[in-house]
Amino acid sequence: MSFGNTSQGLILFLLATSLLAVGATRTIVVGGSENWKLGIDYSVWANQNKPFYFNDTLVFKYDLPSENSTGYSVYLLPNLRSYARCDFRRAKLLANTTQGSGEGFAYVLNKWRPHYFVSGEDNGTQCYPGMMKFFAAPTPARH
Repeated sequence: MSFGNTSQGLILFLLATSLLAVGATRTIVVGGSENWKLGIDYSVWANQNKPFYFNDTLVFKYDLPSENSTGYSVYLLPNLRSYARCDFRRAKLLANTTQGSGEGFAYVLNKWRPHYFVSGEDNGTQCYPGMMKFFAAPTPARH
């Protein structure tokens, strides 16, 4: 079987594109030194830390529940509408109230779509605007 120049060029382009997407990933602690907790506007934090790249790893670090706090969690909401309304009906629990302690919970941005993150504790009230919610839409990795 013989490949023409067009086929070889396409194969090289696809290979180079996939290598770029893997080559320049980062590990980012959500909230920086403040971690994942109440009192931080994570939409502002995300805006200050973008762009997020394909295969970047977000690390959610948070304290265990205590008698003064129900703790935190990490949910992935399916779309912008559920994110805007803090609608958990089709949400996926990524990390429960204990999985963010210690080294934290790591999530890789390995899908080409917006990722809508929220905390769902206190009956979902941690999700409301200015609270524990943000989205990350990965772009191709820089080179």
